[in-house]
Order: sequence, then structure tokens, then C-alpha cells
Amino acid sequence: MSTGTQDYVGDARNDDVLVSVDGELVHRDRATVSVFDSGFVLGDGVWEGLRLIENRIAFLDAHLDRLYDGARMLMIDIGMSRDALAARLFDCLDANGMADGVHIRLMVTRGRKRSPYQDPRLTIGPATVVIVPEWKQPKPDVYRRGITLFTAHVRRTGPADQDPKLNSHSKINDILACIQATAAGADEALMLDDRGFVATCNSTHFFIVRKGELWTSGGGFCLSGITRDAVIRAARAAGVPVFERDFSLFDVYSADEAFVTGTFAGLTPVSTVDGRGLPALGGADDLSGPVTRRLREHYFALRDAEARGRA
Repeated sequence: MSTGTQDYVGDARNDDVLVSVDGELVHRDRATVSVFDSGFVLGDGVWEGLRLIENRIAFLDAHLDRLYDGARMLMIDIGMSRDALAARLFDCLDANGMADGVHIRLMVTRGRKRSPYQDPRLTIGPATVVIVPEWKQPKPDVYRRGITLFTAHVRRTGPADQDPKLNSHSKINDILACIQATAAGADEALMLDDRGFVATCNSTHFFIVRKGELWTSGGGFCLSGITRDAVIRAARAAGVPVFERDFSLFDVYSADEAFVTGTFAGLTPVSTVDGRGLPALGGADDLSGPVTRRLREHYFALRDAEARGRA
């Protein structure tokens, strides 16, 4: 079964990976948190997805910025400095002998509760910090076939509801959109804002190319994506006109190219949206159009330049 941009090549080494749970390294089969943990009970926490490339984590500082900003909004005390958390990340990677081609899920919750109720004052003890590293490489055919999108009826919330800039453990609206897209036979859901303009996808950010211009949403109804921001900066460096603006499905269906972005797979071409095929501009091995290919090269250069190793 396809899982779209998250499709990865299986790796038997992941069967014995060590997971960091509050600084203790344990086999993945024994890695647990309490049933009273705030993240399990309420989705009360923040997280980041990170990519290890040649012993360095891509955009690590930007990811830590977003993590600590989210924790500050939720008034969660992570309990350690940024440098200490980065060191714990690299300790976990070193313990697994990992150097490249690794995806890391870093999760922080408010911690264990005295009783399963939402009031933060019932929390006892420190925040829970979990690091799950896995050897993961995108399936090689993802560029060749692209991904398919289906526009879900589930809308993205704005700052007046659950602020989409908060990368919280609670992703229920995205999950509902993903369920609808899966039922429709698509890889991922395209989501609109409350006015009907394109916002984002359920787990990635969405871009279109029209007449040589790069368009993405205004950003008010989507996560502050690290890869999204890097692609916008890469477009400017490459001399590609880029606009963060409102646009509708009319513009999507008549686009010259479309792609989604994410930490795991980078820039992934979109082949169809709601059954409407986009021009097959790429070759046999890559469906991506010329602008997407150009941007991917500039994105990789930026990613490598802003990756950080152990301090």
C-alpha cells in the first residue's frame, strides 16, 4: 500500500534500533511511556521530524527554533538547553552507529499526569523527551510516478482555532483528511482554508508552477514548514519568481507543474489532483518539471550548507 511521500525502503537494521526515552537508550521493543503521559492522554506536546545527512542534521537550528517556540506557546518546560538536546540527539545516533540516510522523530510532551485530565496543573514530574531514529530512504520510484492528491472536505484551521503554526501532537484534522484521501485512492490530501483557498496538504506543503512563477499559500493556514521556507529561499537564489498568495483549485488544475515538500523526501512531484493530470514534463525516471528540478538542486545545496553536526 502506498503512503505517498512517506514511502520508504525497508531496512532490517531498524528492527534493533535504540530509542532514547528521557535520556535512557532502550531497544525499540521496550521503549514505552506511561499511559498517564500527557502526549498519550491528550496529544499535549510538540515534535519535529529531522533528517541526518553525512553525520549532520539538516536545518537543525531551524527545527530547534520551532520546537522551543511551540513548547513556549504551550508553556512546556523542556528541561534542557538547546545545546543539551542537540547533544542528546547525536548521542542517540552515535549509539546506533548512524551516519547518513536517517529520519529522526523528536517528541516532547508535558509529561506524566496524576490523573487523565487536561489541566496542566495535574502534571507530575518533568517533560517527556523521546528520540526515535530510523534508517529511512524514500522509495526511488516516488520521483518517477509522482504522487496523487485528493481535495478533502476537512478544512485547515486558522489561528483563531488551533493555530496551524503549532506543530503539536494533536493532528486529528490532518488524519481525517488523510483518511478521506486514502478512501478516494489518493496518496495524500490537499486541504483548503476556511475561504476555499488552497492551504497545504495533510503532511506536506504544496506548491504550483504557473508560467515560470512559483506559488504557494499565504501561510496563515499551514505549519511554518522548514522545507517550505528553504524552497522559497532556494527559488529566490535561483531567480525564480516566488509568491506566497491566495489561489484556488482553478489555478491548481491548470498549473504547469506541482510538487509537495517535506523533511523526509524533499521536493516530490505531483502527478494528479482530483483525477486531473498535470503535464508529464519529466523523463522516464523523474516526473518533475524543469522548474521543480532546478529548485530541487538549489534546495539540496541550501540543505547541505545549513546542516549541523555535533557541537
